Amino acid sequence: MTPAELEQLVAQIGDEILSRLHVPKAVKGEGLNIPDLVCPDCTGRCPQTCAQKTRDIVSAGADRVSASHRLTRIDAGIAALIDHTILKPDATESDIVKVCTEARQYNFASVCVNPYWVPKVAALLAGSPVKVCTVVGFPLGANATETKRAETEAAVRAGAHEIDMVINVGALRSGDADRVKQDIAAVVHVAHAAGATVKVILETALLDDNQKALACTLSKLAGADYVKTSTGFAAHGATVKDVALMRLVVGPGMGVKAAGGIRTLDDVKNMAAAGATRIGASASVKIIEATAS
Repeated sequence: MTPAELEQLVAQIGDEILSRLHVPKAVKGEGLNIPDLVCPDCTGRCPQTCAQKTRDIVSAGADRVSASHRLTRIDAGIAALIDHTILKPDATESDIVKVCTEARQYNFASVCVNPYWVPKVAALLAGSPVKVCTVVGFPLGANATETKRAETEAAVRAGAHEIDMVINVGALRSGDADRVKQDIAAVVHVAHAAGATVKVILETALLDDNQKALACTLSKLAGADYVKTSTGFAAHGATVKDVALMRLVVGPGMGVKAAGGIRTLDDVKNMAAAGATRIGASASVKIIEATAS
């Protein structure tokens, strides 16, 4: 039998089945196109979301129904830790839409994007519990304080709920603790006035342990809500050792965010065990789906 003959036979069989079920013949290129039989927003999860569809499947002759539990048995506690992050400079609008759709599906803590995308993300996440997160002074932290303040004002005005700011790493390494504290405090003042949360990115890969401890202390004194390990643009990201040190310095009353290089569920669990209360990751979907396996 030639491929053409096989294709014709399959089509004939399909038409015969549809005619016996009293279903209209499909229009080529359009599928069945029957809204009352196929939900427009079909997720392929009828047994989990639609009892009527399940009964229809059984009455049509099925004696066993498959229902994936990947989306019903994921660990919501893990999802609530994660800032679903896309900070790559070449991210497109379709990339942003994708991460927002994923964030709504899995109920991640937030979507973290570069400032340009904040209005888009705010619109896409409207009505959901997922927060809008953006970055300030990113990724180097070497902007003037006035610039960071203006970035923060623009971000919260555009709809950001959370601000991840990079400290002035050079000032810290130079021993200018007052400048670092003032820099953080300026962002905190603007963000808190708008009801937004501030996470201070230390860029731990560039600091020794004493400098990390000092940065944590200055962040706490400046009124920030979290300290965060990394931008993801330095030589390395979060380590369990750094997270544990940060937790020790800030105590139990302040958040610690681990970010950079977190790609697996084990990574998340290890960071959480060390004291992290928020995780920044771009592999969020892979991580959360691993909780259902």
